[in-house]
Amino acid sequence: MTQPTSDFAAVQAQNDAAQLQALGYATKFDRSMSLWENFALGFTYLSPVVGVYSVFAICVAAGGPPMMWSYLLAGSGQMLVCLVFSEIVSQFPISGGIYPWCRRLVGKRWAWMAGWVYGWALFTSVAAVSLGAGPFLADFLDFPATPQVTAAVALILVMVSTALNLAGTRLLARVAFFGFVCELIGAIAVGCYLLLFHRHNSPAIVFDSFNITLDGAYWPAFLAGATAGLFCCYGFEACADVAEETPDPGRRVPLAMRMTLTIGVTASLFVCFALLLALPDIGAVISGQIANPVALVLKTAFGPIGAKLVIAVVMVSFLSCVLSLQAAASRVLYAYGRDRMIAGSALLTRISSHNHVPWIALLVACVIPGAIIFLSMFLEDAIATVISFATAGIYLAFQMVVVAALYARVQGWRPAGAFTLGRWGVPVNILALIYGLGALTNLSWPRSPDQPWFVNFAMLVTLLGVFVSGLLTMALRRTHDKGGAPAGDAWISTA
Repeated sequence: MTQPTSDFAAVQAQNDAAQLQALGYATKFDRSMSLWENFALGFTYLSPVVGVYSVFAICVAAGGPPMMWSYLLAGSGQMLVCLVFSEIVSQFPISGGIYPWCRRLVGKRWAWMAGWVYGWALFTSVAAVSLGAGPFLADFLDFPATPQVTAAVALILVMVSTALNLAGTRLLARVAFFGFVCELIGAIAVGCYLLLFHRHNSPAIVFDSFNITLDGAYWPAFLAGATAGLFCCYGFEACADVAEETPDPGRRVPLAMRMTLTIGVTASLFVCFALLLALPDIGAVISGQIANPVALVLKTAFGPIGAKLVIAVVMVSFLSCVLSLQAAASRVLYAYGRDRMIAGSALLTRISSHNHVPWIALLVACVIPGAIIFLSMFLEDAIATVISFATAGIYLAFQMVVVAALYARVQGWRPAGAFTLGRWGVPVNILALIYGLGALTNLSWPRSPDQPWFVNFAMLVTLLGVFVSGLLTMALRRTHDKGGAPAGDAWISTA
């Protein structure tokens, strides 16, 4: 009974190698990641528990309980983006995702900038998630969550993640799947318990703004709180970052991405809803009197010992999220190096002979987030600042892909992978662009008129700094012109 399965796997491996070779690359990774493991990688990157717990206090204070609906709105918009990505990865299942897609859809320069923005956003996301874990572990160990303690926890988390990633694709997949199981069971179990035995508020609370206004109206406050949905509804692209480590990626990766977003957003809504109904005093959260409402709810509902068990599961979610983010960042660096698009390309493409992972790229994906974490000790409200930039950078990189796909369609590209939207491709692409531009506007809109300009426009200034530094690097070093890998050929190959 095992022989046909073995024969089928061998044929599939040959087909995958042939497809990759036709795209201009040779197989070097271990294709051992199943559909469910690929999905788990994206899910733990998106991580409903991490996404909700990290920004719950900030977003409830900004927009009140109705901020919960931002998960549904952001999830719907991101599904449009996900469908565009699904068409692209089905035809171009190449490690690194966003960078090689833009290379094939537009050309080298656009791809270089998209990868530059995405790479920095990933590094910052690793730091943001690691910093978000600090207060929970500090509470678990009964330490004060000072900036120094939070940074120390974050650095340890990044180093542990690096060690696990260096162990290879098979362990990465297993840890990601274990994290997915823990997170989903934990989210459902904790959410159900809170709803059944620790409910303080009516479900109607999710429509109560608590008279929060910004500039005399509620909708700007809701948009401020909508960072909750925007922060949580990405990560599905990580499934594509490891496309060369997944058998039959043209079919499996698009499905895994859509599963990640659908299940992840549903779980996020449920977790947020349960927490809102379990809060004993929402007014105190909005006023800032309760700084860590999630920890308060867990302690009140489960007691000191039960809360520690829940936080232990939460820490597994944080670790698996950092693991997935770091894996994605290392594959982007590897893709850059393979096409000779960055200094140190020869080092970044080194694959360990035993574990078949880009080990130097992984070390870089440890050092740079570590530096960001170290600098966070000197930032006021560091977690919120780092999360904001990470989210905006990801959304900007996403929109560079959406624009690239629209440009390629105008040039004559017709998606030729196993997954296509057919005649709906162009309308979905346009709607994805409109949504993405709206999300970026919301993320960067200044909302603190009493603060100095550099606080109000910190998001725009930071994004502009990343973009300008990328343009200068590209102009001075011109590494984007050195590699001979195919570029701008999407519409030619499908003409």
